[in-house]
Amino acid sequence: MEEQLHQPQGIDLNAMYSPLGSLIRRSPVTVPLDASVRQAISVMDEKRIGSIIIADAEGKLPLGIFTLRDLLHRVALPGCTLDLPIAAVMTAGVITVKPQTTAYQAALIMGRRGLRHLLVVDDDGGLIGIVSQNDLFALQRTGLNNVTSSIREAKDMPSLQACSRDIRSMANTLLGQGVSAEQLTHLISTLNDLLTLRIIELTHDEFELPQVKWCWVALGSEGRYEQTLSTDQDNGIIFEADGADVEDVRGSLLPFADAVNRKLDACGFPLCKGGIMAGNPEWCMSQEEWRAKFGRWIQSPEPKALLNASIFFDFRPLYGDEDLSHMLREWLLGAARNATLFLRLMSENALQCQPPLGLIRDFVFDNNKEFPHTIDLKMYGSRPFVDAARIFSLANNVALTGTAQRLRGAAGATNFGADVEAIIDGFYFIQLLRLRHQHDLQGEEAGANRINPDRLNELDRHILKEAFKQARKLQDKLKLDYRL
Repeated sequence: MEEQLHQPQGIDLNAMYSPLGSLIRRSPVTVPLDASVRQAISVMDEKRIGSIIIADAEGKLPLGIFTLRDLLHRVALPGCTLDLPIAAVMTAGVITVKPQTTAYQAALIMGRRGLRHLLVVDDDGGLIGIVSQNDLFALQRTGLNNVTSSIREAKDMPSLQACSRDIRSMANTLLGQGVSAEQLTHLISTLNDLLTLRIIELTHDEFELPQVKWCWVALGSEGRYEQTLSTDQDNGIIFEADGADVEDVRGSLLPFADAVNRKLDACGFPLCKGGIMAGNPEWCMSQEEWRAKFGRWIQSPEPKALLNASIFFDFRPLYGDEDLSHMLREWLLGAARNATLFLRLMSENALQCQPPLGLIRDFVFDNNKEFPHTIDLKMYGSRPFVDAARIFSLANNVALTGTAQRLRGAAGATNFGADVEAIIDGFYFIQLLRLRHQHDLQGEEAGANRINPDRLNELDRHILKEAFKQARKLQDKLKLDYRL
């Protein structure tokens, strides 16, 4: 078993990174809400399918799903008549995802919720198709399956810590096999998500939590699906409460959140030095408090405050009531889109991290005494891409959080056109160099993002210079848009 975990030879990462829309091979089969069980299973038999979707009269809006398992447990074993309305035995409240959701993300959702099917819908909620657990298992081979299964079955800290080591081992193996940085950072983030979810689930059982809606959100690189081999934790909580209840709810959630933060630390995700964690009362807030916080940043922006706050704009839901996160994102995009001064100051901050290219020499160094003659690939390499993409997404109503997704989503408005893929390639080459360097350090945190360009081969040096030029192109666009 251990050998399989550390040598995931059979994982088809290209397939697992592909969007669910590409996995749908046929139009969804539906029956209306007023159909009988007999009619539904007749269609299933005719089409030779194991599940059927119950939809509105037009077959567009999914209302529920009925499977062979439902037939056994809800109809046959209880001895119900086949003339029973399908609405009485279907599974309502179906979980839906968008076609751009990747197979990784779908597997995570299924594992977290114990589902066997996901319905794929468009932006208007219209049904596109269905993806089953079997569809994803056809993509997940032994190595990845073993890691995800181990995480789901973990019951204590030693097993959780072993899972964390397995994630890193798998990432190192895949890096050596030449897997792209885009796929690898997405895989690391997805598996870290699953591990975090398991920690939250186990910790949840240890506390009496308030009976309110709440959502654990990922921030920063985790929120962008861009975690590398060396990463701390950035997270928060959004909850639903009013007036005097806010402090009571916060007080009930904080001990739980602090316990989760400490368990994540024990699993290799260091506590955030800046205190950006759900266990900090400053980042465990009600929906209204989060809106007020973002509102102050947007309506009365201060450069230093915005510099420290930038990672909060990369939030995404991880556990709990995801609608709280979606509602906050929708509100945020509406508030930020036309806030010109806010976007201008965000751009000024973004321009403080110039790509380290010199006019005479190849590279410019920041005279770091501990690591002389090195470049910080996080601060001056990937960050210019991340910061610019964040601003473009806020200015152009792009709800996605990943840097590449944001750049593609805003490509039309920014007039980058086909050049956007070259920009994204530049970003991911820098990410690849970071991953390689962190792999070589074998877990040492010091200098995890600093490289000496003289130690690169001629080709990598050339590509790195071109990648920095792509970052400069983004910054030139910011200068033009906000007259900086």
